[in-house]
Amino acid sequence: MQYTERVREWMSFDEETERELLAITDEKELEDRFYKDLTFGTGGLRGIMGAGPNRMNRYTVGRATLGLANYLSASRVGAKSVAIAFDSRNHSEEFAKHAARVLAAKGITAYLFDRLMPTPVLSFAVRYLGCTAGIVLTASHNPKEYNGYKVYDSCGCQLVPALANEVIAYVNAVTDLRAIPCMDFEKAKEQGLIRMVGDEVLDAFLEAVGAQALYTESSDLKVVYTSLHGTGNEPVRRILANFQVSVVPEQESPDGNFSTVRSPNPEERDALTLAVEQAKRENADLVLGTDPDCDRVGIAVKHEGEFRLLTGNQVGALLADFVLRFRKPSLNERSAMVKTIVTNDLGANIGRKYGLQIVETLTGFKYIGDQINRYEKNGDKEFVFGYEESYGYLVGTHARDKDAVVASLLICEMAAYHKANGRTLVDALQELYAEYGFYLDALDAFVFKGKDGAEKIASIMHAFHTDGSSAFRGVTSVLDYGKGIGDLPKENVLKFLFADGSWLAVRPSGTEPKLKIYYSVCGTTKEKAQETLDALRKIVHQIMGE
Repeated sequence: MQYTERVREWMSFDEETERELLAITDEKELEDRFYKDLTFGTGGLRGIMGAGPNRMNRYTVGRATLGLANYLSASRVGAKSVAIAFDSRNHSEEFAKHAARVLAAKGITAYLFDRLMPTPVLSFAVRYLGCTAGIVLTASHNPKEYNGYKVYDSCGCQLVPALANEVIAYVNAVTDLRAIPCMDFEKAKEQGLIRMVGDEVLDAFLEAVGAQALYTESSDLKVVYTSLHGTGNEPVRRILANFQVSVVPEQESPDGNFSTVRSPNPEERDALTLAVEQAKRENADLVLGTDPDCDRVGIAVKHEGEFRLLTGNQVGALLADFVLRFRKPSLNERSAMVKTIVTNDLGANIGRKYGLQIVETLTGFKYIGDQINRYEKNGDKEFVFGYEESYGYLVGTHARDKDAVVASLLICEMAAYHKANGRTLVDALQELYAEYGFYLDALDAFVFKGKDGAEKIASIMHAFHTDGSSAFRGVTSVLDYGKGIGDLPKENVLKFLFADGSWLAVRPSGTEPKLKIYYSVCGTTKEKAQETLDALRKIVHQIMGE
C-alpha cells in the first residue's frame, strides 16, 4: 500500500486524526509520517507524537500493546501481568492508560502506577510485583515532540534483540488498528484487571537504593538539584535526605513542554544552566540534573570557584574508583564491571587494577541488564558496576536498567568523601589521569530526518565501511559489529582502533534520526590528546561534507 493510501485509511479512524492530517500541507511531512512503521531500536519504540504509523499515538501504542499481549498469551502459561509506568511527557499518562485497557481486554492484569514514576522504578517493579513484563511510556531525554514505549521482560530488563524480534513479529501481525480491543478503564479496575500502584513499590525501591550507600559520614556538602520537569523530584530528594539539597523551583513541577530548557537532556550543557546559576548564588558544591524519566544524571562541580561540567565517561570513571575503593574487601575473582563499546577505557582500567573482569556490551543499557540476568542464572560472575558514556550508571541489582536515583546518591557520597579529604571531583579526576593517562572524549551527532535522511545515513555508513581505514592515519584494526564480535549480537557499528590506544566509533542512533560519531583519545597530556581529537574530527567532518 502506498503511503497516500495509508493517509486515507488513517483519516477514517476518528475525527481528531482526520483534522490533524487534513491540516498538513507539506508533502514531505506526510511522507515521513507514513512511509514506515515505528520500529524497536536501542530505546524501544520511540518517535515524534502525532497521527500516522511512524508517529507515537494511541493507535501505534495500542498495536504494540496488542502484539505484546498476544506474545505473552502464546509464550506464557497461566496468569499474566504487566507493570506500567509513565513519565511527565505530553500524552504519557494517556498512552499508559490506553495500554492498560488493551491488556485488560486480553485478560492480562495491568499494574498501573498512580502517578508519574522513573524508569528504574518500573524495572524494579516488574520483579517486585512478580509481573510477566513491563512497559514504560517515555522518550527519556529526547526533545518535547517525542514519546516512546519501552518493553521489559520478567526480570525488569529491556528486551534484547532476540526477544524483541519475537514480540515484533506479533506486533507486525496486527494489521487492523481499528479492531484493537480496549476495555473500559473503570470496568477493568472493578474486575481487578487494572490495579493501581501506590507508594509501596516506590518505598521498596528507595530502600533497595539506600542499601547501596557506601560513605555515610555526615557532610556539609551543598547540592542543587533539578529534575528538568521530570519524574526524579520525589525519589531523588528522598534518597538525598541526609544532604543539604535545594531544588531549582522553575523546573520542579512536571511539564511535558520542558518550557525552561531547549532539550531536557543532562548531557547538554545548557540543560543545567538554571541549576548552575542557583548553585553560584547559594555557594553550593555540586549540581545534579536528571532527565525526564530519571535514568540519566548530569553533574557540574565547583572547582577553583567555577562550575565544571563532567562528561558521562568522567563520572563513570570516578564512580568506578569510588565504588571499588569502598567495595574492595568484598571483591572476588567473579566480580565484574560492564561497560558499552562506545564508553572509554578509563573506568575499565581502574576495574582491572582492582582485579575485576571487564565485560563490554553493545550500546544500550539493556545489554548491561542482560548481563546481570546471565550472572544470576549462571553464577560465573558477580555484577559490581555498570555504566555507559551517555550518563547512565547502575550499582546494585535492584534494577536492570540505568538508574539516576542510585547514581545521584553515590555521586553525592563520592563528592562528600573527596571534600572531606580536601579534594573536589575535578581534583580526583586529575589524580586518575595522572595514574592512567589523560582521556579526552567527544561525540558528534549528525541529524538526517525523514526517508531521505535514512538513506543518507545508510550511504555514509557504506562510505565508512569502504574507505574508513584509509581516511584515518594510524588505524591498526577495524571492529565491524555488523558481522558479529564474540558473542555480541550483530549491530551496525564500526570501531576504528589506533596505535596510540585511541579509537573512533560510528553508529546510527537507535532512537533518533542521527548518525553518531564517538571519539576516545588517550594521550600523555591534555594538549596532545586535544591535537589528536581535532585531527580526527576534521577528517570526519570532511567525510560528512561539512
